Amino acid sequence: MPEFRWSPQPGELEFDAIRASGPGGQNVNKVSNAVHLRFDIRASSLPEAVKTRLLSWADQRITSDGVIVIKTQDSRSLERNRADAVARLIELVQAAAHVPKARRATKPTYGSQQRRLEGKSKRSEVKAGRRSKPDF
Repeated sequence: MPEFRWSPQPGELEFDAIRASGPGGQNVNKVSNAVHLRFDIRASSLPEAVKTRLLSWADQRITSDGVIVIKTQDSRSLERNRADAVARLIELVQAAAHVPKARRATKPTYGSQQRRLEGKSKRSEVKAGRRSKPDF
């Protein structure tokens, strides 16, 4: 099965630079290196099937309005955080594009059923042999 190749158009992405949380010393209060990426699913260039699958997901990154919000603050560089956010978005969309193979129900073979029952009866005999015999 071919892998779904997609990259977002520059106009579809909205970046907000915010201050990162966590350690960083004096610099953390001055520099906005964390990134919020917003991506509107309904207004995107994605195929309709992928859009509906994404909108039906119960993912905390997808708002009720159908906007994906990804926050990255792993790097101290704003550009690296932007690239990481776009990579995470592409990964999320590719996961939604993957259609799982339909499962076909099967029955166990007659031989496997017989082996299972045989094993159960042997185990039953072993346990019955452990029981104490009544003294009459």
